[in-house]
Amino acid sequence: MAVTPLVSHRRILFASLVGTSVEFYDFYIYATAAALVFPALFFPASDPALAQLASYASFSIAFFARPLGGLVFGHFGDRMGRKSTLVASLMLMGISTVLIAFLPTYAMIGWVAPLLLSLLRFGQGLGLGGEWGGASLLAVENAPPGWANRYGAFPPLGAPVGFIFANGFFLLLGAFLSDDQFRDWGWRIPFLASACLVSLGLWVRVKLTETPAFVAAQESAPPPRIPVGELFREHWLPTLAGTVGTVACFALFYISTVFIIGYATKGLGYDRELFLGAELVAILFMAAGIWIASSLADRSNATRILAIGCIATVATGLTIGWFVRADALAMLFVWLAGGLFVMGFVYGPLGGWLPSLFPARVRYTGVSVTFNIGGIIGGGLTPLIAATLVQRGGLVLVGYYLAAAAVLSLIGLALVARKNALPG
Repeated sequence: MAVTPLVSHRRILFASLVGTSVEFYDFYIYATAAALVFPALFFPASDPALAQLASYASFSIAFFARPLGGLVFGHFGDRMGRKSTLVASLMLMGISTVLIAFLPTYAMIGWVAPLLLSLLRFGQGLGLGGEWGGASLLAVENAPPGWANRYGAFPPLGAPVGFIFANGFFLLLGAFLSDDQFRDWGWRIPFLASACLVSLGLWVRVKLTETPAFVAAQESAPPPRIPVGELFREHWLPTLAGTVGTVACFALFYISTVFIIGYATKGLGYDRELFLGAELVAILFMAAGIWIASSLADRSNATRILAIGCIATVATGLTIGWFVRADALAMLFVWLAGGLFVMGFVYGPLGGWLPSLFPARVRYTGVSVTFNIGGIIGGGLTPLIAATLVQRGGLVLVGYYLAAAAVLSLIGLALVARKNALPG
């Protein structure tokens, strides 16, 4: 019986999945803590709303660090190889996350506490900046013909996997600890547990070899001296298109997770554990959406599937006010599940689409730069902006914001609508 591509490349796919799962686990435990406990512990203020906004602002720091991480790790990834660069990015984010567990709070050392938290948050973002692009190349550059988008789906699948582990951890802690115990020390446990997950990711990745595309690029010509210079000089249009094309996925995801967690539990009065449980079930719809969309992208093309997802994102934004309300958890869950399923369509095919925009010699830099700058535009300030919009005019303004992000991504897709094949 013939061996299927997924079986023959099992280790490669697992390595691309486990790394991004660990990275997103680290990222999401910060996001969850920023919504639930960091306002009181690190950003005390007379107005709880101001403390929440300051906590969301610290969450945003990583988004501004990610492009720098993309440039640094992309530079070495295109010059020295995918494998060693991926190991380094994982270590940086893992160390930054574990150190957060040992931070003293504002009550202990004053303003130094939020400063140290912000520095470690910057380290998280720097590491993640080099992770997603490298993981997608690890998968896509090893994909058999006709499987690029399904292989490219494995790094995006790390997002729901990491989310499930992160929020599941907080849910369990909430079930076994009192509110005082959780606030005093329980929130630190998920950050400590990151060390075990990082060790697993490193163990898998050190056993890998370089991708065939990177080896072929090295053999055909010397590596670019400054990859980012060549990228902006010779590939500025796909760089612009890729950046704008990612905006919708970031805006949709961080509105339907980080913003909604804080808004539902503090603004609408939902029980924290109950709502986190609803989020955990809803995130499964995102995983399903990622795989369905990526499979369809291999049968059609990634640009078309991403465009369908953007159109559905407009509808998701315009209906948020109908479903997200107090004392209507079932309706809120319908919006969450539907929105996160749509998220799979604007996120899953990115794993195959972004690498297809660039030649192998600058592909690590190209994917990392576009994905991470798009993250700033679409996600960096989104929880903060959404919280501000709610105060100014209610959820309807948040919906308009999300719809506008989707239209922007549609414009990016249109700029390179003819590019489908992975260049050499």
